[in-house]
Amino acid sequence: MAATRRPITLAAAVATAATLGAVFALPALAAAPSSTQEAAAASTMELKDGTLDWGFKESFRKYIGAAGTITVKDGATQAASNGVFTFGNGKGTYDLTTHGTDTAFDGSVNFSAHGGVLDITLSDLKLSTSGTGGAITADVATPQGTANDVAVADLDLSAVRPGQGTGGAMVFKDIPATLTKAGSEAFNGQYKEGEVLDPATLTVTAVKAPTEPTEKPTTKPTDPTTKPTTKPTEKPTTEPTGSTPKPTSTSTATATGRPASQGEIVDGTLDWGVKSSFRSYVTGPIAHGRVETTAGATATGQGYRFPDATGRFDAGKQTLTASFDGKVRFLGHEENGSYALDLALTGLEIRAEGTKGRLVADVTAKDRATGKTSTYTALTVADLRLPAGGLTAKNGVVTLSAVPATLTADGAAKVFGGMYKAGEQLDALTVAVALDKDATLPSTGGSTGGSTGGTTTNSGSSTGGTVGGAGTVGGSGALASTGSDLPAGALFAASGVIVAAGAGAVVVARRRRTV
Repeated sequence: MAATRRPITLAAAVATAATLGAVFALPALAAAPSSTQEAAAASTMELKDGTLDWGFKESFRKYIGAAGTITVKDGATQAASNGVFTFGNGKGTYDLTTHGTDTAFDGSVNFSAHGGVLDITLSDLKLSTSGTGGAITADVATPQGTANDVAVADLDLSAVRPGQGTGGAMVFKDIPATLTKAGSEAFNGQYKEGEVLDPATLTVTAVKAPTEPTEKPTTKPTDPTTKPTTKPTEKPTTEPTGSTPKPTSTSTATATGRPASQGEIVDGTLDWGVKSSFRSYVTGPIAHGRVETTAGATATGQGYRFPDATGRFDAGKQTLTASFDGKVRFLGHEENGSYALDLALTGLEIRAEGTKGRLVADVTAKDRATGKTSTYTALTVADLRLPAGGLTAKNGVVTLSAVPATLTADGAAKVFGGMYKAGEQLDALTVAVALDKDATLPSTGGSTGGSTGGTTTNSGSSTGGTVGGAGTVGGSGALASTGSDLPAGALFAASGVIVAAGAGAVVVARRRRTV
């Protein structure tokens, strides 16, 4: 960690313009200048031509891109394909004594959706650092008013190392950023404090840098030729000669090709949350919906459990086919007694061979633009990645925990109307199936990989999570595009405006963004 670096590192950094940026990543607790002459030279350095590249949150941009418009002005720009924002003309200072920076940038960005119900502007962005920490502040404007200098994001520079940009600029790339308590409160708690935001990249140039000490070159070693002679000549001879037995010992379990067990599946469960952000959007302040679990399915803390597995397992062939009972239905955006968002999944089945697998389901999805409901039988919704050797039975039970799942092209187009892209990360799933009627299944199927956000059976609702949902605010699409990890809170920028406007107003939406 940067906090453990020796004080001499900071002294050298302060003394040379070439390493100006390195001190941004060093703690403010570093030692004071080593002499009175250096202490006298400590002063404030001006910074110019700064830029802040920050996307706020990719999943939020995707949602707004599908539901409304994103507008940058006053000098700010946005990268192509709904990319990150760049705020330029940064001016500020760097304190050679405290090693803190303050830089202010031009530009603003406005997010608007649902016919102006969601309307928020971030402007007057500033980035400051102190030791290994920092913050991004902004003026936050909504129809309810403007809050100035809101500390929106906390920054962590402890693992950030400066790079060299054009014209002698120092570049601090991909600084981790998280939502602050003030940021959460400013936006009505729609995201929780500590939620991960997009990383920020800071670029700054010093107007006048300290002169590099003339004594520095004399400290370089004069006998570099002696370095190669220190390499040990014995290294190649130390390689073990008896390593060949190791592979044979790990392969004996499967060398005979005999399966550990095989046969019909007599019971089992599938735990899966579909997508945590989608679940939370459905029951959040935008869709105002609910989740129903029927036909044996039940809600869990991290998704849903589908019971009563049937199928077949063969350890020798490394194959598993398991079907599960239960149905989960997502309903949202009630309009005149009916729901514009209506998506149901039933007949879930795992089909696995070796380290690859598929999750198939019978799907019923409603197109919000046309109101037409389509039904698909045995649709491959997700591709699965199984651990090597995972298809084995222990005590008559095959268990696969936290299996990664990614959205297929058919799932993207037919389940979510193209609003999620193929390859999007879904919640991981956990499977436990029994080959023996006397075998004991685990009491819980393990983590589904989704974020917390409970869902109750039938008309209950879940809390937490964020935007994304079948049949929501996209034209013909069934899902608002959210990215893979938008966290708790239905809309970061919705604030109290959504609550004040009521459910009826949020059904108005524009299909695409403008930049």
